[in-house]
Amino acid sequence: MSALLDTTDALHDQMIALGSKARAAAAALATVPGPSKDRALRAAAAAIRARAAEIKAANAEDMANARDLSGPMRERLMLDDTRIEAMAKGLEDIADFPDPIGGVLAEWSRPNGLRIQRVRVPLGVVGIIYESRPNVTADAGGICLKSGNAAILRGGSESIRSSRAIADCLVQGLREAGLPEAAIQLVPTTDRAAVGHMLTMRDYIDVIIPRGGKSLIQRIADESRVPVIKHLDGNCHVYVDAAADLEKARKVVLNAKMRRTSICGAAETLLVDRAIADKALPVLVKDLLDAGCAVRGDAAAQAVDSRVTAVAPEDWDTEYLDAIIACGVVDGVDAAIDHINAHSSHHTESILTEDPAAAERFLSRVDSGIVLWNASTQFADGGEFGMGAEIGISTDKFHARGPVGAEQLTSYKYVVRGDGQTRP
Repeated sequence: MSALLDTTDALHDQMIALGSKARAAAAALATVPGPSKDRALRAAAAAIRARAAEIKAANAEDMANARDLSGPMRERLMLDDTRIEAMAKGLEDIADFPDPIGGVLAEWSRPNGLRIQRVRVPLGVVGIIYESRPNVTADAGGICLKSGNAAILRGGSESIRSSRAIADCLVQGLREAGLPEAAIQLVPTTDRAAVGHMLTMRDYIDVIIPRGGKSLIQRIADESRVPVIKHLDGNCHVYVDAAADLEKARKVVLNAKMRRTSICGAAETLLVDRAIADKALPVLVKDLLDAGCAVRGDAAAQAVDSRVTAVAPEDWDTEYLDAIIACGVVDGVDAAIDHINAHSSHHTESILTEDPAAAERFLSRVDSGIVLWNASTQFADGGEFGMGAEIGISTDKFHARGPVGAEQLTSYKYVVRGDGQTRP
């Protein structure tokens, strides 16, 4: 029992030490000029390229120890030359964006002569808890640095070696730019209790951002004493309207589901307007099945192909992250909107139609962070939005919604300048 207490105390002390160093680094970063942060980001990108072999070797060890993971989870864990270059390029892209800190959001003067500005400032210390995907280490560290925040990163135990190798490159970039190395820290232990400590470190962490499976994110949302920007799951929908261009719809539906099935922007449900179902449903279902996607459909979908299996009630609420899709027929755009608002995780939804009125009705009434017209749900990505890298897609409505990039990791304060005014 005493040994257990000693271990618990040691982890507590370790986490408090990380928090203390992060808090000091955040104070320093808050006033660092943009060019210094950009130098660190570019130096980190160069380090990732120079140490690619080291990163791949670390990832190979992680992959060897992760044989029990599901196929989609292993796909997220794997790093190759393309993904390593994408990490480096992502950091350079972040560096190319304007510095969000210090920007004046609004300003005005009062009759008494007071001049008031609302100015963008960092959040402070951001704790990021994620699973499997080691490239999040680079994205999260880079975005936090750009927005003037210190980062405490807690990656999944299955990716610890890969994440450590990437974090070392980020720290190298900080060091070369003369910035505090504690601005980006990776929790060095795989002990799950470290997550519990982060959730209670209100004196050291200003916001927690979880990125992973629904159970992890729900636990953090339920237990955290620190404010949370969360992304539960990506139960994304594509609705094919009666006025859809069928050839356009075929391309978009297949891309939305099958481009990468393991990402949160992959379509998990296909809805087709009954008015076009006789023509569209057989073609869309066949395209998906022929591409290797399992289709779980309602009676109408089952009737068009014997390979379609019956959809269960829970399928409408499931994020598969795999080559599986739920498919059904609805009575027009309003029925599609009602279905989506009832079953969606409020992440990303798309309508395929050539009818502007139907599109605008969908875009205005669907209650999700991202809504698209005639485009694949797989565009749900900060980089694709021209925002640079992002930490995730927030399904919250408070503080940040949709892609969470550098600008979304800021707050503001009011700066008031006077000349001796007193209040009567």
